[in-house]
Amino acid sequence: MLNEIVLVGGLIFVFTLLYLSFLLPSKMIGNDEDEKENSTKTGKGRGGGGGGDGVLRELSLTNGQINRMNKEEVRQKLEELHLETRGVKEVLKKRLKSYYKKEKLTPEVVGIKSEHYDFLLVIDFEATCMEENPPDFQHEIIEFPILLVNTETLIVEDQFHSYCRPTINPKLTPFCTKLTGITQKMVDKAPEFPQVLEDVLDWMSSKGYGMGHSRFAVATDGPWDMCRFLYQQCLYCGIPYPRPFRRWINVKKHFANFYQTRGGTKLQEMLASLGLQFEGKPHSGRDDAVNIARIAGRLIQDGCELRVNECLNNGRVEPVVPPRAKLASSN
Repeated sequence: MLNEIVLVGGLIFVFTLLYLSFLLPSKMIGNDEDEKENSTKTGKGRGGGGGGDGVLRELSLTNGQINRMNKEEVRQKLEELHLETRGVKEVLKKRLKSYYKKEKLTPEVVGIKSEHYDFLLVIDFEATCMEENPPDFQHEIIEFPILLVNTETLIVEDQFHSYCRPTINPKLTPFCTKLTGITQKMVDKAPEFPQVLEDVLDWMSSKGYGMGHSRFAVATDGPWDMCRFLYQQCLYCGIPYPRPFRRWINVKKHFANFYQTRGGTKLQEMLASLGLQFEGKPHSGRDDAVNIARIAGRLIQDGCELRVNECLNNGRVEPVVPPRAKLASSN
């Protein structure tokens, strides 16, 4: 009887070892989410072939190590690599992971061409408002700023700026002036919106937009500038919605998906997560655009590929699906 018990126990021990020999290699490679992300982006998993598998395994190990580091350890490593050390823990970890990913994942390994833009057109409108807007209140654009940002140098190479004279509610409320810093005198001497829009399109053409030499993308802090203010303004004025603004980069959405921080995605909250202070006056269109450009620049530096991710279709905001996602869904 004792021999049978020993035999059964030995068999159990052997089968346990065999089970663990298959299980542990797949469970001890870094962080599962990071490995899943790397496999998805390259179209290869552990079962796939190709020279990229070894790189992916190495990246997964590295990401797992970074996940186990505390904020100070990550900050010190970033400092050793001469990278930006400001930001909350999630931002710092993503920055370090992106550094190693960029070092290892060449276009040949990834197998997907990046969607590169030469310039961002960063926009942030200001509009008429009341302290408590009634449901039928008609907002009119009163400030139209655009910053032309070079995506390689991250320098603002030029800018367009104009105030607009409102016609539905021509008198600004004291609340609106206090919030935006825009006075009645500023809008009274400004052109009406249709003329400003014409000036905007002329300015964009002068910078090469539509000429085929450079690629441009509109960038905003959320969808509201395009789908609410610009769309409604064009309806009020009886003019077609301008084609260049039908698709845009929602910087807020990229920020949330890329860093996955817990600090919120309001403009000042995103800056705080990056360890930055707001520059200028909040709710000044031009100053808001400057700070949106700073966030977009930080995303680019940290390895985020800013893609057009939203569009306007019959007055409704719709997501723009990346080419690789379309390819995956068709397979």
